Amino acid sequence: MGETAAEIGANTFAFFTRNPRGRGFRKPEAADLEKLRNFLAQNHFAPLVAHAPYTLNLCSDRQEVRAYAEQTMREDLELLEAIPGNYYNIHPGCHMRKGAETGIREITEGLNRILPGTSGTVLLLETMAGKGSEVGARFEELWQILDGMQMPERVGICLDTCHVFDAGYDIVNDLEAVLDEFDRTIGLGMLRAIHLNDSKNPCGSHKDRHEKIGEGEIGLDALTAIFAHPRLQGLPFILETPNELPGYEREIALLKKTAEKRYGNDKD
Repeated sequence: MGETAAEIGANTFAFFTRNPRGRGFRKPEAADLEKLRNFLAQNHFAPLVAHAPYTLNLCSDRQEVRAYAEQTMREDLELLEAIPGNYYNIHPGCHMRKGAETGIREITEGLNRILPGTSGTVLLLETMAGKGSEVGARFEELWQILDGMQMPERVGICLDTCHVFDAGYDIVNDLEAVLDEFDRTIGLGMLRAIHLNDSKNPCGSHKDRHEKIGEGEIGLDALTAIFAHPRLQGLPFILETPNELPGYEREIALLKKTAEKRYGNDKD
């Protein structure tokens, strides 16, 4: 994976820890993990952003689903200790009509059971679009989870541009105000990664449908402004656009070229 990322001009990448919509799981070979660690170090990669399966839900209305989520997260965090210094990204969960307050409490309690039994890897709560009963579409909801953490040093935020736009944060016309609100509510110091995606739908649609860079409602100008923003430098940027490798290679080159042209920002 590391060699493939480097070939298309990337210095970080995301990967699913297991089947994103099922329970499939294969533990990597120790030799492969050592090869990856060496490659990342030699090529000065930014932190990787591992992604938990979409099916995990710490605030499900079914106890067995909540238990499975906790078990899976423990296993994933243990596995990620083999490649230290990287991140584990999760969707906070859906409260299943129990209400956001109950969902936030159950997510907080679940994470406080999971994290003490693991060590090192920082878990990221992803900003959500707000479809259905998703928790985490508002910065205040994410802050309430963070505020309840017994090990606050082990958690952070991954901001998804499609999700926050679909949630109603206008990053196209008022990016500075959105960043200021994030800073007031959560703190930019808690922001550890960016999912950089365009959106098929307008601001506030609560749809969560990603689009290729520059082909959606957010657009190239706004996404480049985020990519090159001084307050966001040093963070890993991850593309989750509907692409194959040649498409990702084009998007990486486009973002770098546009950032350099408009902001004089030669960004890696």
